[in-house]
Amino acid sequence: MSNTYGKWLKAQREAAGLTQQELATLALMTRSHISHIEAGRRVPSEEDARRLDLALGTGNVLTSFRPGADGDAVADYFAPVRHFEQQATAIREFAPALVPGILQTEAYARAVLGRSFPSLSQAERDRAVVARLERARILKNQASPVVWAVLDEAVLRRPIGGAEVMAEQIDHIVALTESERIRAHVIPLGLGYHPLLDGMLTLMWFDDQPPVAYSEGLRVGRLHDSPSVVEAFEADYTLALSDALPLQESLAALKATSKGYRGHG
Repeated sequence: MSNTYGKWLKAQREAAGLTQQELATLALMTRSHISHIEAGRRVPSEEDARRLDLALGTGNVLTSFRPGADGDAVADYFAPVRHFEQQATAIREFAPALVPGILQTEAYARAVLGRSFPSLSQAERDRAVVARLERARILKNQASPVVWAVLDEAVLRRPIGGAEVMAEQIDHIVALTESERIRAHVIPLGLGYHPLLDGMLTLMWFDDQPPVAYSEGLRVGRLHDSPSVVEAFEADYTLALSDALPLQESLAALKATSKGYRGHG
């Protein structure tokens, strides 16, 4: 992420004669959050940017020029979420159709990203795959973030990339779960409707700021930082999790599905 935005914010703060703490107080944020933005380690949410503009009297500059695109490697609407993801201490994922990005193997990601039309060039596809795999680096730290994943059974049944790719992908989730790096729970198809079925959802918590939620549909995504909206998403997630299979039963379902793919490969 370019640090131009953060440097400009710092220059405006200093021109106004404010310390990071003073600006944080005016903008209803934490000093460490201001510090992360100025250092280029974090993208502010749209609401944060509006409050910063108001506190500094910068019109809508910080809101309008909030970093979004990431070298075409991720969709514009997802770029801010990617940086929140890197700072999160806890993440809860749900996806109704595809394996969540941070859990995808290279072969699975390549199969997903290779199905667009008009098709991406090989170079564009490679950049997109690398960007997705880079997101998974947060799982290299054994302790943080704490990751929960609720998987609709339809995700496991849809043969993205073919039987071999799916078997490898499911085995990867099993390995992460058995190593206690993540917790993965499966919602069986027989349940029918559940409150998360309408779209993808990611919930993220942090040490130094309130939690945020990200929801995504077809070629559109939205970051939510309104406390009431995030709480409503949390309630939906908790309800869906209560309907999912327990951990050991989920592991058994994952292993059986992987075995089925290998048997038909």
